[in-house]
Amino acid sequence: MSTSQSSEVPTLLVKIFGKDRPGITAGLFDTLAAFSVDVVDIEQVVTRGRLVLCALVTQPTAGLEGDLRATVHSWADSMRMQAEIISGRGDNRPRGLGRSLVTVLGHPLTAESTAAIAARIAKVGGNIDRIFRLAKYPVTAVEFAVSGVETEPLRTSLVADAAALGVDIAVVAAGLHRRAQRLVVMDVDSTLIQDEVIELFAAHAGCEQQVAEVTAAAMRGELDFEQSLHARVALLAGLDASVVHKVRGDVRLTPGARTLIRTLKRLGYQVGVVSGGFTQVTDDLKERLGLDFAHANTLEIVDGKLTGRVIGDIVDRAGKARLLRRFAAEAGVPLAQTVAIGDGANDLDMLNAAGLGVAFNAKPVVREAAHTAVNVPFLDTVLYLLGITREEVEAADAHEED
Repeated sequence: MSTSQSSEVPTLLVKIFGKDRPGITAGLFDTLAAFSVDVVDIEQVVTRGRLVLCALVTQPTAGLEGDLRATVHSWADSMRMQAEIISGRGDNRPRGLGRSLVTVLGHPLTAESTAAIAARIAKVGGNIDRIFRLAKYPVTAVEFAVSGVETEPLRTSLVADAAALGVDIAVVAAGLHRRAQRLVVMDVDSTLIQDEVIELFAAHAGCEQQVAEVTAAAMRGELDFEQSLHARVALLAGLDASVVHKVRGDVRLTPGARTLIRTLKRLGYQVGVVSGGFTQVTDDLKERLGLDFAHANTLEIVDGKLTGRVIGDIVDRAGKARLLRRFAAEAGVPLAQTVAIGDGANDLDMLNAAGLGVAFNAKPVVREAAHTAVNVPFLDTVLYLLGITREEVEAADAHEED
């Protein structure tokens, strides 16, 4: 049968709704099977224990439609459900060209922001084909499947106003490649961890305020990173090397960091970090968290003392992007299938080079330039941008405990 012919076949849309319980789906299709209909489409959703089940089926043999309707309604009544049956022709209308996935994170997600997002999608010619909740904790995360508009103009329309709407929005092209993003590379300071490592060292040297001021200016892009790094490290000269162990103990992981890494590793991703900080800390994090890659600057230590200098090439803004490319090559992952996460101006080249660049609680200049931003203090929310649901995370955790 040709496509044009099949589009004219009479069909029935059978809709069942009411309190969810086991056996509803099986019962409906057992009822329909008596009329030898074919299934064209099925959609089912359960919200707060209320089920909506839609079955699009071919029309039964001539003269039996009335019997089918009566039988379905009788079965629905016996199950204390409601039924609606609508006659029509053909399948669902074809979806427009351009397929994208719009992930929205809200803390909370309000009706006002949801209305604004839906309106913006429609304004650029997009149609919302499906909405699916990814998580309800620690944020509400929902995913819109959108067709009819290319990904880039849709992203431009939505992401620019996300902050004003009080939500975080990520727009990516739909397709198998989304779950194939098999390398995630993170910044360390104020991303993987809550601290700036050089400030932890400075606290032991009594120059924390001086270092913090230079760090803040560098992260805002107001100072050359390499010069600022040398200036800050010079203030550490003379510190006993035993301070390294103390600083490792001072480091605080960002909430959700362990969950993010554990889940990604369980799903087959490779995970790495690049840092303008120091290997004396990142090497320890790599071992503790089971990271695949780690690269940072190295503090010079001579005769048990910090010299106030660093060894080797500096990991700066351009260096982070180079390391992302190197990690991707070593992991055998195309650059388009990588994810980079960072918060500062020195992360921008890396964020823009990755297939998906995520600004995490970032400075304004970084939020504006990245593909998407996350502005809640939970690092594992990045999982939702990859289409990984909270239920998948919890199920994996439960399996590990068993």
